[in-house]
Amino acid sequence: MNFPTDPASIVDLLDRVDPVQYGKTRNFINGAVTRLSPYISRGVLTLPQVRDAVLAKGYQPRQIEKFLQELAWREFFQRVWWAQGDSLFQDLKQPQAGVLHHQVPVALLNASTGIDAIDQQLHHLYETGYLHNHARMYIAGITCNLAGAHWHQPSRWMYYHLLDGDFASNTCSWQWVAGSFSSKKYIANQENINRYLYSTQTNTYLDQPYDTILKQPVPEALRETTELNVTTILPNCDKQVVLNPQLPVALYTSYWINPAWRKDESLNRVLLLEPSHFQKYPISQKVLAFIIQLAKETIPGIQIVTGEFSELQQLLDKEQQVYYLQHPLHRHFRGVADPYPWMFPQIQGSFSSFFSFWKKAEKHL
Repeated sequence: MNFPTDPASIVDLLDRVDPVQYGKTRNFINGAVTRLSPYISRGVLTLPQVRDAVLAKGYQPRQIEKFLQELAWREFFQRVWWAQGDSLFQDLKQPQAGVLHHQVPVALLNASTGIDAIDQQLHHLYETGYLHNHARMYIAGITCNLAGAHWHQPSRWMYYHLLDGDFASNTCSWQWVAGSFSSKKYIANQENINRYLYSTQTNTYLDQPYDTILKQPVPEALRETTELNVTTILPNCDKQVVLNPQLPVALYTSYWINPAWRKDESLNRVLLLEPSHFQKYPISQKVLAFIIQLAKETIPGIQIVTGEFSELQQLLDKEQQVYYLQHPLHRHFRGVADPYPWMFPQIQGSFSSFFSFWKKAEKHL
């Protein structure tokens, strides 16, 4: 699966979204998914932009409610992150039950879970940087609820490989599956996997009724564990960054590469790659290359800076203004913070569940 980085192809993907078919088929591996998630996660597209583009085709909100709900899920997860800050990376509602270790099953790294369709999806993740949402849930379910792993390290493993890696969506989804951000643990049996991933495997540790599936010992294929060891090698700036001292600086990050942002202003445009960020939350070289290529192709004249925000400040004149986006990752930035592009800006506060959020959100469609 290829994810283009040129503006025309991204616009074409947005134009091709079929929200009706999405609602009917999204759970199947070959369903009419949008393939927009890497661009939403990286800020190339915003949630209100996607919503408005689809509604502009003449659909009524009730016709495409499932599609709009999935956009709203992303916003809900973002709001959890904004409210929780770094507490997002701890059990949100209650401790995860049944934790046996805080490592990663080797079966994830080797694509050797013993469930053929899941192993195929793991290979697909390593090759493309993408996973279907159902596959993500299946993987998290067997990792946390059968292998006994605490969700945190496996979620970091998955985030490392995802082109559309987003702390809020990834972390909250893993916690939802593990039961630390939901009322119960999630697991799928072999019949469910066969149906949605079009496989025919039988006689596996998942091929049993739901009332017994979580009561079994850790399956042999999932018993070996290891420490997660992942790093990001950031590019060296091979030429000196040249900033016009007469112009403000527009600051982009791996979560904000928006070509429409202050588009018509004369600005120095900088993609800032902070080593401290990527040491704490590493991404693969495939993901990093995707981010850099997105920035180069969608933001004319952008310069890549590897360094901390404090180091960038030293390159600026004392009176030189910096523009950036309000965001949990940007709280240490200084300058003019532009408002985050919420899908539902009318709604304030945080919510304990998606449906309490959706109950208010749907009134504004």
